[in-house]
Amino acid sequence: MEQYEPDRLSPVQLAAMRRSFLSGRASLTRRSLLRASAGGALAVGGVGALSACGIPPAGKSQGGVSAEDHSAEEKVVNFSNWTEYMDVDESERRHPTLDRFTRRTGIKVKYTEDINDNNEFFGKIKPQLAAGQDAGRDIIVLTDWLAGRLIRLGWVQKLDPANLPHAYANLSAQFRSPDWDPGRAYSYPWQGISTVIAYNKKALDGIEVRSVSDMLDNPRLKGRIGFLSEMRDSIGMTLLDMGKDPAKFTDDDYDAAIARLQKAVDKGQIRRFTGNDYTSDLTKGDLAACIAWAGDVVQLKADSPDVDFVIPDSGYLTSTDNLLIPNKARHKTNAERLIDYYYEPRPAAEVAAYINFVCPVDGVKTELEKIDKDAADNPLILPDKAMAAKSRAFRLLSSEEETAYEEKFAKLTGA
Repeated sequence: MEQYEPDRLSPVQLAAMRRSFLSGRASLTRRSLLRASAGGALAVGGVGALSACGIPPAGKSQGGVSAEDHSAEEKVVNFSNWTEYMDVDESERRHPTLDRFTRRTGIKVKYTEDINDNNEFFGKIKPQLAAGQDAGRDIIVLTDWLAGRLIRLGWVQKLDPANLPHAYANLSAQFRSPDWDPGRAYSYPWQGISTVIAYNKKALDGIEVRSVSDMLDNPRLKGRIGFLSEMRDSIGMTLLDMGKDPAKFTDDDYDAAIARLQKAVDKGQIRRFTGNDYTSDLTKGDLAACIAWAGDVVQLKADSPDVDFVIPDSGYLTSTDNLLIPNKARHKTNAERLIDYYYEPRPAAEVAAYINFVCPVDGVKTELEKIDKDAADNPLILPDKAMAAKSRAFRLLSSEEETAYEEKFAKLTGA
């Protein structure tokens, strides 16, 4: 089995990782997004960075390694998640859905918000997983690129469909078969993260922006366009605009997308490449339009009548944070019962209402309407069939591709 070698990270990959942690997807806020206003600062939450992972190419998956399952005699499940990624009773600082699961099943959930960055968390659990030992966690939540690599390394367990009837039945079609886990044999999505075009209606002043081409080619928007410092988001949306599939692109396609953006940089069309600090610029109108994360847009729209979004006809990117059971986890059945619980409409709706990300569970609309009708009607939280059909994923990269692509993107952005 291949091992993780930190010295394989190139300087550009390390820079991309730091960039993500400080201002990119790793710092994307959830509930804690400070309502962006002139001079407003952003609170740090954390969705997985989509930048360089630095893990060498994995060989053929050897499958997960189970331990003796102690679920029957140990009524507990150890759940590691990202910060602010669960419903909370603000007055008691408890998690109502977790409490209800415990009352129903008798299984106590030891819930820990100890994931702040994919790379950082991987460093915590890698020694145990590489040695074939219990990492002390029954459920972990990792962003798709790292989830896929752990599956290929054989470090997570195959799920038992018999314990996941709701998950199997209610998983939204757009998330059912990613290239890194076809058929979802090893993972289920916790939440989806969509990349769209956001704009400020007042700043556009009648200019129509419905595509990346509109952003890059209209001289009236010179210096008022923003792209993201996350390679996959900016390149992926550009590839879609060029008629290429981010799940199937070639080196030549990638280079063409870089050239397209470089042209816009050279003529001053793009104001800057940002992390989620674009929210303040967008609200103030310094940015007329930008590539944006839907979780931000949901919250910005609630506070600013000028902010809105568009889904290009060419499509948009969606990634996922995913529930996995590591090798040697002591409570696999309990973990599967908890995963399945969150694919029931009521708890799924409660989480969606609180964190405002893309809910991967079909059938939650009625339950969500009881909690928050605006959320239930928001396609950024519950995409309709037409919107879901436009969703595309960025393919899993080899280590060599990761290094080459990040180097080219760093040169483009000046990182």
